[in-house]
Amino acid sequence: MDETPRNPGSLGTAVAGLFYPRQPAELRRQVESLLAGGPPPADPPPRALMVPHAGYPYSGAVAAAAYRLLQPGARRIRRVVLLGPSHRVLFDGLAVPASDYVTTPLGSIPVDTALRERALGLPGVKAADVAHQHEHSLEVQLPFLQVLLPGFTVLPIVVGEATDREVFALLESLPLEEPDTLLVVSTDLSHYHDYDTAQGLDRESLDEILALSPQVLDGEHACGFRPLRALLLWARGQGLTPRLLDARNSGDTAGDRHRVVGYAAVSFA
Repeated sequence: MDETPRNPGSLGTAVAGLFYPRQPAELRRQVESLLAGGPPPADPPPRALMVPHAGYPYSGAVAAAAYRLLQPGARRIRRVVLLGPSHRVLFDGLAVPASDYVTTPLGSIPVDTALRERALGLPGVKAADVAHQHEHSLEVQLPFLQVLLPGFTVLPIVVGEATDREVFALLESLPLEEPDTLLVVSTDLSHYHDYDTAQGLDRESLDEILALSPQVLDGEHACGFRPLRALLLWARGQGLTPRLLDARNSGDTAGDRHRVVGYAAVSFA
């Protein structure tokens, strides 16, 4: 799966027209509508966000509860580090894109090549477009960032079968303490339980997340448990405070209640 980095090309979209609208004007209208659907943002600005990654009819409003907090300080943010789990490709470690751009219907975003080089110096990190080409967990976050931020670079990182040490070492190596850098971790919560069972599991997960306690979180609790556990360890070390912004499941939004997926938005400031 290894590739040579610094591919001047661009990664295309995988789920435009499926998870979110393919037409740029329609996509922008939908994202703007989601961002407008809540109370005004509160201070202080977040250093990191946890957001879900289903189709916008399912989890878009939950994700927007987190992204809405970026509005007052949007011009401050120049770099976004984005981590999410691999759903399509099985591999060890973590993968950054080899391509120099990622694309949505709203346009192309430059990959932060300086951060990519730093990440590639760590054990377990490789440059591999194949890990990104069909991965929705990162792609669905990009239109929110494009609508909110006037100009930014991004380092998208797909997390495969990585160890906690590998993911945490990556976070520790990046300049996440700088005020122009935002960390976003993409994960859904429990998958395909009935509504009541899912609510119980997700309450357990959120209790652990809000306590910055990653030990019990596993694949039963969150598909992105690996980057999520690293986020919680990093946030604890930084002295950050988590705040629950929204928590629902697909039975509350756009699906039935027999087999639901859980979603939550959490800020860390």
